[in-house]
Amino acid sequence: MSTASATSLRPPPELNRILVVDDEPVVLVALRETLLQQGYEVVAVEDPVKALQLIQKTAFSVILSDQQMPALSGLEFLAQVKEIQPHSVRILITAVLSLNTVIDAINKGEVYRFIVKPWLREELLVTLKNAVQRYELIVTNNALYAQTIGMNERLATQLTQLDTQNRELDRLNQTLRKNFDRSVQLCLKAMETFYPLLGQQARRVLAVCRAMAEDLKLSQEESHILELSSQLFDIGLVGVPRELIRRWQQTPDNLGEGERALIQLHPAHGQQLVAFVEDLEAVGHIIHAHHENYDGTGYPDKLTDEQIPWLARLLAVAVGYVASASDEVGLEFVKTNSGSLFDPDAVRAFLRCLPQAIVPRSQRAVLLSELKPGMVVALGINNAHGILLIPEGQVLTAPHIKLLNNHNRIYPITQSLLIFG
Repeated sequence: MSTASATSLRPPPELNRILVVDDEPVVLVALRETLLQQGYEVVAVEDPVKALQLIQKTAFSVILSDQQMPALSGLEFLAQVKEIQPHSVRILITAVLSLNTVIDAINKGEVYRFIVKPWLREELLVTLKNAVQRYELIVTNNALYAQTIGMNERLATQLTQLDTQNRELDRLNQTLRKNFDRSVQLCLKAMETFYPLLGQQARRVLAVCRAMAEDLKLSQEESHILELSSQLFDIGLVGVPRELIRRWQQTPDNLGEGERALIQLHPAHGQQLVAFVEDLEAVGHIIHAHHENYDGTGYPDKLTDEQIPWLARLLAVAVGYVASASDEVGLEFVKTNSGSLFDPDAVRAFLRCLPQAIVPRSQRAVLLSELKPGMVVALGINNAHGILLIPEGQVLTAPHIKLLNNHNRIYPITQSLLIFG
């Protein structure tokens, strides 16, 4: 990996650099002083034309602009900013907030938030903090996407071209070696960005595996391997079409032969991914075997009982529990399949530790058409412009669902929808 690619995962140097544009000197000074007190690097400009010249040379994470200015209106200015610095988060300050202004700005995607004069200091600072965080997320996601897109395409369409795949994985390896802990978080972030439910399930599996490791008094090394495996066991699914992952999790019996074969390759692909980090070699073996069944009916190698690594047998029980439709269904599934899919000793360890395990609430992915009143949102639902429509933890009502469907018809909602339970 090039130095530029490696450093792109670090906070960008312009993260706290803010541009404020307002033709009123008093307002400009007030904004500048307020933001400087919060530790931001602030550039204040009265003329929007000069501001456009400035952003040709200097990057900013957030750009605040007044609406009423003589040379250019705020919306006209921000429309040009979007073309020059598309990732900068744009905020409009206005004393007159008309519906037409709001609709026009949202439709064109120039504006992230509105601040109405006279503003509250706390509201201004919270909005700015959220804007900076949004910029960091956009930059980080773009960097992650740039690093993994080649790998995703090859895993999905060129499974036999391992040489090309290895070159892509080697790029990831250079970053992983820089910081071992960060490497695991990077993999988790890639999984969650690609398919959010994978990251949520990994956190639940981790909680169960930690409890089992404590109950069994595993050695420090075994506990560490099991914990890492419980976070990365599905990394090989990155590159599998999202729709196929969804159908595999919800209706696995309906998969075609080719689709099933692609899914069953993911433990081997997961091992290949983590094998490029020297410290994760043992983790790769556990990932490779976590879908083997105790009775020999699993994949990819159809191993049986003692042929399956002990830590992989523990991981298999945790994955089987978490992957079920609910905690109750998962518990019954593990009990019923003890001695067939799962090692009875591993099941006993699971049943002993489960009451003490602090397991995050179960979540599942649904389609917009599947939403029903009473469901609880597990991941905030945003529109295509990043504006929050439904917050995390909201209990859905019929008006909420109607709002989402109406919004989707005009501005399609493309994110994964996660609910608790």
